Amino acid sequence: MIESGEKERLKELLRERLIECGWRDEMKSLCRAYTRKKGRNNVTVDDLVHVITPKGRASVPDPVKAELLQRIRSFLASTAT
Repeated sequence: MIESGEKERLKELLRERLIECGWRDEMKSLCRAYTRKKGRNNVTVDDLVHVITPKGRASVPDPVKAELLQRIRSFLASTAT
């Protein structure tokens, strides 16, 4: 998957889909709200990752997950033959 470049293509597809559906903007908004709540100087990147990652993973739209999974399955099927 890595050698063929498929991993990078899948990452780019995921990035595009998350931008299209507004997920990235939603995550930015959550980060800003958390930073405002805690105070700009009291928040580290690690804090944001710890708090936002579970919300981010849970909020990826099902159609995006399904498309990515289908692309992975198709790739694996094409390399298995």
